[in-house]
Amino acid sequence: MAISEKELAFNFNEDQMRLKIRGLEQELEKIYEGGGKARRQKLHDSGKLTARERINLLLDPETERIEIGALAGFGMYKEHGGCPSGGVVIVIGYVKKKQVIVVANDATVKAGAWFPISGKKNLRAQEIAMENHLPIIYLVDSAGVYLPMQDEIFADKEHFGRIFRNNAIMSSMGIVQIAAVMGSCVAGGAYLPIMSDESLIVNKTGTIFLAGSYLVKAAIGESIDNETLGGARSQTEVSGICDYKVENDQECLSKIRDLISKIGEKPKAGFDRIESIEPKEALKKVYGIIPADRSKPYNTKEILKCLLDNSEFTEYKEIYGKSIITAYARIDGWSIGIVVNNREISKNSKGEMQFGGVIYSDSADKAARFIMNCNQKNIPLVFLHDVTGFMVGSKSENGGIIKDGAKMVSAMANSVVPKFSIIMGNSYGAGNYAMCGKAYDPRLIVGWPSAEIGVMSGAAAAKTLLQIEVATLKGKGEEITPKREKELFDSIKNKYDEQISPYYAASRLWIDAIIDPVETRKIISMGIEMANHAPIEKRYNVGVIQT
Repeated sequence: MAISEKELAFNFNEDQMRLKIRGLEQELEKIYEGGGKARRQKLHDSGKLTARERINLLLDPETERIEIGALAGFGMYKEHGGCPSGGVVIVIGYVKKKQVIVVANDATVKAGAWFPISGKKNLRAQEIAMENHLPIIYLVDSAGVYLPMQDEIFADKEHFGRIFRNNAIMSSMGIVQIAAVMGSCVAGGAYLPIMSDESLIVNKTGTIFLAGSYLVKAAIGESIDNETLGGARSQTEVSGICDYKVENDQECLSKIRDLISKIGEKPKAGFDRIESIEPKEALKKVYGIIPADRSKPYNTKEILKCLLDNSEFTEYKEIYGKSIITAYARIDGWSIGIVVNNREISKNSKGEMQFGGVIYSDSADKAARFIMNCNQKNIPLVFLHDVTGFMVGSKSENGGIIKDGAKMVSAMANSVVPKFSIIMGNSYGAGNYAMCGKAYDPRLIVGWPSAEIGVMSGAAAAKTLLQIEVATLKGKGEEITPKREKELFDSIKNKYDEQISPYYAASRLWIDAIIDPVETRKIISMGIEMANHAPIEKRYNVGVIQT
């Protein structure tokens, strides 16, 4: 039997997605090596475990987990030898069946020193803990600020000092913080474990002090070794700085598990959950549905059938504002409200054609109303991005597209129920904002390998910038041949394509992770579970919205 064009397209899309996923896996495999085999062995020789080994021992075995920012620093700091995972590993997981977030310095990467991206990543972990009232565990093993880049990490609001400010704020909020000094903990970094609720220190390998022995000698002339200055015995028996002295990494992690097991229950947000039902459609089917060519339309509802419990959803205003699909559904038993860009070409109520992935006035109005309803009903929101932006042109401008777009942005920005963003494909310009991009505080935001994030696509940006460049060169009297014009276009497009890649976004923590699409249900389910720890105390109020 001959294969149809649809089947051929599906198979091609599936192959391309699998290639992207394999490429992601290969990059992550290299990142998981940290600072390399020799540095890991050196750590083992000193009686210490690596950051990832520590996390694996701490978390409940064979339970789900989410790594935040594995690709942080990807392709950055090449002149400094790189900084895999930003020199710190952050994982949301379970300890004694209690959901926690763990922050572990990777001592194989520049002795765990803090690069600018390390600071940003640590702040992201604390943000997640604060927003979701999630217990946070710090596994400290760091040489402190990476001095060659101190000007980019020390003094500003979102720099190193913000960590300790957050320690204090979290303490006042009643969020549990446990810190273990499992290696070096020096200078300003020494405040982190001591500003936590409880602290542990590993004998012979853990040290904590404001200034090490060399600086003490230089500053006041005192000769003393680091162990005597700030080792486990000094900081538990003498100063009382730390609460627990443990003999090795394994005992330390076991003690933390014991401490976490004693935490009592607190009020929840009350999000609705029933028994989970697997989708009728296989999750991996999405590989073939998403076109490798990001400009091509596809049936977005087929994606939903692969993600949602029993492949079911109740569509809100199904025949109005068709360029956005709004629906009530469940993922892993959790009740959710979905806002997803419709990539099919459709007709509006006037019979006019509407491009897939573009937000029109009626769709923005519908989405705003749906977001308000979800806040009214205490239903978490899930945004699935494949958006090229809002509709442009005189007709849209005269119809008030800016006003309707502002209504959607306002309704979304003021949402008090938790928001989660999954970037499936395009996420361009104001469309990224309206669909709850990073600037609008999603509890988690991840991208599929097919994601693209930027002001506009590479081709659109190149065409726009090319017109400006050609006009400038012609103004200088240069003759622009078709060959020269193509060279300029390709140069601009290649640069822009690199910047809209999901890797570029993940390296800078614009998204928390790039994931295999089959992990989408897990991300949303664990995300809502952590959000459920934080009762909603603020009343929903969208402020001034022009009608």
